Amino acid sequence: MSRPGPKIPPLSVTDAQRAVLEGWLRRRTTAQALAQRSRIVLECAEGHSIMEVSRRLRIAPDTVRTWRRRFLERGLDGLRDDPRPGVPRKITDADVERVIVKTLEETPKNATHWSTRSMAAATGMSQSTISRIWRAFALAPHRSQTFKLSTDPLFIDKVRDVVGLYLDPPEKALVDEKSQIQALDRSQPVLPMMPGVPERRSHDYVRAGTTTLFAALEVATGKVIGSLHRRHRAAEFKRFLAKLDKEVPAGLRVHLILDNYATHKTPDIKKWLLAHPRFHLHFTPTSASWLNLVERWFAELTQKKLKRGVHRSVQALERDIRAWLTDWNEHPGPFVWTKTADEILDKVAAYCRRISDSGH
Repeated sequence: MSRPGPKIPPLSVTDAQRAVLEGWLRRRTTAQALAQRSRIVLECAEGHSIMEVSRRLRIAPDTVRTWRRRFLERGLDGLRDDPRPGVPRKITDADVERVIVKTLEETPKNATHWSTRSMAAATGMSQSTISRIWRAFALAPHRSQTFKLSTDPLFIDKVRDVVGLYLDPPEKALVDEKSQIQALDRSQPVLPMMPGVPERRSHDYVRAGTTTLFAALEVATGKVIGSLHRRHRAAEFKRFLAKLDKEVPAGLRVHLILDNYATHKTPDIKKWLLAHPRFHLHFTPTSASWLNLVERWFAELTQKKLKRGVHRSVQALERDIRAWLTDWNEHPGPFVWTKTADEILDKVAAYCRRISDSGH
């Protein structure tokens, strides 16, 4: 007959301990290990045996036995991991807070923003420590972004109007123009790419004149109707409208999304529009040209053809633009608008709240 094992002392929890243990179980940020230990203690407190708790939680009996004993010896503190051996922390929480506050609320005397070197000198810490703190809290003083909130009183109505065209596109084109494209020639010859060496070009350049590109983007197909003009006046815009009228099949309505440039609203343009009732104008809000989908196509043109291009004359620039436009229309690709008007307005509202909460 086997001898009985040592009698296990009963485990009980107070109401305060139970509240803490159940809080650890409910909290989403609780580590899985701590949540499991909380379940072990609560199950044991219900009077279940070690083997029964092991079976119910599908863990080893020794695991149940270990954390049951730790709770009996040290209470709630016994469920937490013991401090690991190693060098004691040299940077305290107060030091971290001091760096964060200084980064967010102060600027150095001789600069517009902090660097790891200047912050290290100001706080007496090392550059690597400052870098680790900034990374941990996603702080990047060397970076900045530009923004401008529209003050258009009809901002909401215009957003809904324009986005509605993108999500449920009509038959034909959307229009915008990219004015003042510069013909730039590098001050020294471009050095070609070689193994291990990228293409190199001088940072300075010589201006050889400018041209203006009017472009209409068909939302459904991605095809672009373009027209180049040396000047950017209502007369040139009117000629572009006439070209659209000729190229778009009769009987189809043409919806034009435009910015608030003055050339779009002159009496001569209004008169032309009255004579061509199939043209319908939709204006983006003031300071919100980012809402115009054709800007995405202009970004493709700039990135793939203009940014690194070398043009010694306006004629050469216009030849390259026309060639790129022709090649694009051979294999056009539509841009898909994904955000609804409500999503855009919610994002703008959230950004405004963040600015308001920050005290700016």
